[in-house]
Amino acid sequence: MIEVRDLQVRYAGRLVADVPELDVGTGECVAIVGESGSGKSTTLLSLLGLTPDAEISGHIMVCGVDVLTASPRHLRAIRGARVALVMQSPQAALSPATRLGVLMRRALKLHGVGKNHRLDEIMADAVEAVMLDREILRRYPHEISGGQAQRFAIALAIALGAEVILADEPTSALDVTVQAEVVGVLRRLRQERGLALLLVSHDLALVSTIADRVLVMRDGAVVESGPAARVLAEPSHPYTRELLEALP
Repeated sequence: MIEVRDLQVRYAGRLVADVPELDVGTGECVAIVGESGSGKSTTLLSLLGLTPDAEISGHIMVCGVDVLTASPRHLRAIRGARVALVMQSPQAALSPATRLGVLMRRALKLHGVGKNHRLDEIMADAVEAVMLDREILRRYPHEISGGQAQRFAIALAIALGAEVILADEPTSALDVTVQAEVVGVLRRLRQERGLALLLVSHDLALVSTIADRVLVMRDGAVVESGPAARVLAEPSHPYTRELLEALP
């Protein structure tokens, strides 16, 4: 679903992300970990062509689309509909004056998903898939918790039929119990729907519960990568060991 080779992202000539190889297959979870400023989020956004002021080189294929050569129309066609971006604070992207159901309906219509008479069914199925009651569609953003907002963002991706979710620190603002709920939803969607997940996080404890493979980034460079079980249990790079030692 995602194939990256020799990706380099520069701002004003300064290299901020250098990723030699990154693959994510159907039903697989790959995590990019590292401290703030290591290039994790920049790498994630570059996969959808969302770094307009950057100089990008290399090879990026997402859902069969060459991101670096695709037209703006082709990129719009995969954003949201095939590849969904779940950000750290989804409530910031929700209009305080718009009910969640209205927002989801507009997104579905924008991407041409379903006929009018099927939209309610699609929306209800999507929110129930993330363990939310369909009644939440009648609420405004200020009437739901952070965990519900995060799960609603995932539900929106499901309703749109996304095959890939790019999640940028999706649980960092949540308490431990709610984190477990969100991770449980993502894990189940991988198993049931073959969803491919690329997760950006600084939380190695969280990553250990869901990721198949891990890339460790520092100062824009990948310093270690491999199966999550090996990287987290027997790290070969000093920086990875430092991250693990920093766990509470």
